[in-house]
Amino acid sequence: MKRFVYRFEVMTTFCEVVIFDENKTKSDEVVSKILEETKRLERKYNYFDKNSYLSSLNKRKELILDFETKNILKMAKNFYKKTDKIFDITIATFKEYYKISKNLKELESNIKKVKMYIGCEHFQIKRDKLYFDNPYTKLDLGGFVKEYSVDMAVKILKKGKIKSALVNFGGDIFAVGKKPNGKRFKIGIKNPKDTTVFSKFLEIENQALATSASYERGYKIEDKNFSHILAKETSYDSPNSVTVISKTCLE
Repeated sequence: MKRFVYRFEVMTTFCEVVIFDENKTKSDEVVSKILEETKRLERKYNYFDKNSYLSSLNKRKELILDFETKNILKMAKNFYKKTDKIFDITIATFKEYYKISKNLKELESNIKKVKMYIGCEHFQIKRDKLYFDNPYTKLDLGGFVKEYSVDMAVKILKKGKIKSALVNFGGDIFAVGKKPNGKRFKIGIKNPKDTTVFSKFLEIENQALATSASYERGYKIEDKNFSHILAKETSYDSPNSVTVISKTCLE
């Protein structure tokens, strides 16, 4: 059994696909499809691209939902309820203020202005159309689409009859089957306070593992550092690192 490693950058994230198979041509074709699909999702749901489909929704220029987006937004609403309103794609409503606010006082003032418009209850899906109850609520699928793209990559791998592979999109990981030696894939979790060492190792098989940590992204206002993992109610207090294992990367 041969090991083929593919690396590329999509969604401003380092991506790696490791395939164990005898046929390199087949592996190349499968990864080519994965890259094409991931780039499609990046173009479609890029929050920062003014020409993306998501931007059209946020600007209220386009409110008709295609089948894929309708399902994604329904899932987002479902996770919003399951996490007691913590996982919230409308956090984008005040997200930009972490970058443009010059000091903490200005940040608090800006957040206070739009806080009432945060929450997935501010948008509804009726038939194939998206409805907002105000002009301010914005959607950001940044914490959603990368994980969704990993699951799509896994579907492509399985359709291509790849039985052993590891997909890693910036810490969002899925292990397809086991390694050729019969062992499960071993994943190291970095210590957020010292990223040169691993705090622990976890083994997975036909499972997803996703980690989000403040050492990768964040903001600094005055002398205070903010994690990009935002807690809506407290605004400021956030965990350093969170790892979740589930049957899909999106979950």
